[in-house]
Amino acid sequence: MQTFLEQVNEKIDGVPLQRCYHCRKCTAGCPLTFAMEYNINKVIKMIQMGRKNEVLNSSTIWLCASCETCITRCPNEVDIARMMDVLRQMAIETGVGAKEKNILKFHESFLSNIKMFGRINEPTMMVQYKLKSGDLFSDMGMGIDMFLKGKLSLSSPKTKDLKSVKKIFEKTKQA
Repeated sequence: MQTFLEQVNEKIDGVPLQRCYHCRKCTAGCPLTFAMEYNINKVIKMIQMGRKNEVLNSSTIWLCASCETCITRCPNEVDIARMMDVLRQMAIETGVGAKEKNILKFHESFLSNIKMFGRINEPTMMVQYKLKSGDLFSDMGMGIDMFLKGKLSLSSPKTKDLKSVKKIFEKTKQA
């Protein structure tokens, strides 16, 4: 039976987490550390220690914005953003879900939109999210203001090779 560390490393399919020597440069550069339950360095340490339930039940894996600042700072090129993606997927697969309210609904809307269009179509994604979350009108005024200022378009550029995007979803078995 694989350890939690082995499971995560296998799904990351890149630089293994054992390469992390806990210099904390990832944590120091993360713009969302202030909101996270555990800092990035601690998440890696918890994975290395086999604390699967704590990691998958934490809000930290859902708060990562995948900005990749951590990766650019890591001297060992550990792909922390990919690690967070893997952990989110593992949480979904094990039925843990997300601790943060509506964040799983946003995640699902985001992935559905990528699968449908090959990229984000902001109005469509927000309609999907609003319908899933039931929060239909809380930020409508801001949306209208953004549209009037030209910051929100009703259409987005088309993806040239949507078939390749669909193949990625099929290969990774994403719904």
